[in-house]
Amino acid sequence: MAPNGANGDVADSIDRDYKEHLKRYETNGTISLPMEVFEKIYLNPQLPVKGELRGTFGNPTPLALMGFLIASTPLGCALMGWRGAGGGGAATIGVFYFFGGLLQIIGSILEWIIGNTFPFVVFGSYGAFWLTLGATLQPSFNAEGAYIPTGASAAVAAAGTAEFLSSFAFYLLFVGILTTIYMVIALRTNIVFVVIFLFLDLALFLLAAAYWALAEGNTALGGQLEVAAGACVFVFCMAGWYLLIVQLMQAVDFPFSLPVGDLSTRFKGGAARRKARTDLEKNA
Repeated sequence: MAPNGANGDVADSIDRDYKEHLKRYETNGTISLPMEVFEKIYLNPQLPVKGELRGTFGNPTPLALMGFLIASTPLGCALMGWRGAGGGGAATIGVFYFFGGLLQIIGSILEWIIGNTFPFVVFGSYGAFWLTLGATLQPSFNAEGAYIPTGASAAVAAAGTAEFLSSFAFYLLFVGILTTIYMVIALRTNIVFVVIFLFLDLALFLLAAAYWALAEGNTALGGQLEVAAGACVFVFCMAGWYLLIVQLMQAVDFPFSLPVGDLSTRFKGGAARRKARTDLEKNA
């Protein structure tokens, strides 16, 4: 067994190496990271914020992303009807509440605390989306029952169900429009994040179209659109799992990292463009 002094020397050496590793990226008096690394782990361009909370707290982004993926991936499989799955995700209501809703809301609040506005808004809105979907599917909420009077005939019940589906489709439509906005904003982050928003957008629009087709009694088309929506969900989930692996590898300083197609340095922000223009004018 090594003497205590030797153990202390080794610990001091490790501590010095770790601090030296952090100092390589020190800016503005606090620990920072290269822009492409920062964007990869936070899904947000590196922008100045007050305080040093990013260096104090752990990165909440993987937690929220994991919650989104655990809620989304089984839903995609159910929409495609794999191994007899179905029901529009009713079997995973609990997953919608706790992984999709709770974890993303927690992640959103933590993103807000450390000053990452874009992930804060994204995770907060999708956390609310999953809570809304879970509540709509919750039998005790009886959302569809509001359209079907007690003791209604089969024809009246079918008409009520059609009205419910047609109404709920508008919710999916406008979440899709919100997602389109996020997709455009994500051009300042990375390609993988943009791909996630693109296929999420397609899934929402296809699912809304499926509900409208079902409301009109076109069950064949509605079923096909639902399968297509499930396929889009599965595609963005695969991109999301890849992004989660990338972030977790970065969190433990894995010996190598995977590319995400950094865009934060390609699509320069307004402040960087103004600075470049000012520098150009000064040098003119």
